[in-house]
Amino acid sequence: MDFGVGYFPTHDGLRPGEIARKVEERGHSALFFAEHTHIPASRDTPWPGGPQLPQKYWHTYDLFVALTAAAAATSRLRIGSGVCLVTERDPIVTAKEVASVDHLSGGRLEFGVGLGWNREEMQNHGTDPRVRVPIMTERIRAMREIWTHDEATFHGRYVNFDRIWSWPKPAQRPGPPVLIGGGGPTVLDRVLDHGDGWFPQWRDENVFERITELRARADRYLQVQMLSVPPDPKALEACEQAGVDRVSVWLPSGPWSTVEPALEKWEAAIGELTGR
Repeated sequence: MDFGVGYFPTHDGLRPGEIARKVEERGHSALFFAEHTHIPASRDTPWPGGPQLPQKYWHTYDLFVALTAAAAATSRLRIGSGVCLVTERDPIVTAKEVASVDHLSGGRLEFGVGLGWNREEMQNHGTDPRVRVPIMTERIRAMREIWTHDEATFHGRYVNFDRIWSWPKPAQRPGPPVLIGGGGPTVLDRVLDHGDGWFPQWRDENVFERITELRARADRYLQVQMLSVPPDPKALEACEQAGVDRVSVWLPSGPWSTVEPALEKWEAAIGELTGR
């Protein structure tokens, strides 16, 4: 089992390249950045994490700018989206950004994707939350067509284009692993249909039972990576026993003096599990 970290790359905290370099130097395998283009000031949609939404949600750098900075600062670290809100993105532009970062990094991108929880945020991008699942599904499929064909065509209900050229292609072929985030009732169906793996949160209901279900239903190997795992050796052991491929903890956003103690706590839990 590999170990990574997640981070909201805010403009007033440790810069994306700086945290990437430190995480790589300390031997972690991956760094995931969160994404929100904005947060609607209305705040009508409740945040699943509690009554008070942290300020970091609307202070992050652009996801792909942050990933580029992290890629440029490192040579081995896997860098990823945790998660990219495909429901809020043009698929042709996003396919170009994903391919560009993967190409520039030498094939080190992990493409975590998600539906998003904030309905007003989606609506501001022109997405009807009621059809966000088929919209995301079509956009992912369209991006795969762009990554894998010199001349790509896609015709769907929500995405439609004839014969386009788009380069570069991702360094990873047929593309970076697409990790389907979410813990809703249909998420495993979506992972099985068009994902390379599942990207749940530790807090998702019945997550370990659903990992077993996913493995039983799959006709191919599907990786499982888990976000928001607490820095607790027992939690790490439970993930290892469930066959999770990589676990990642969310670090607090801020200067190194804020980030370092949380990272040390995570490393202590890893050390207790592995004996290193």
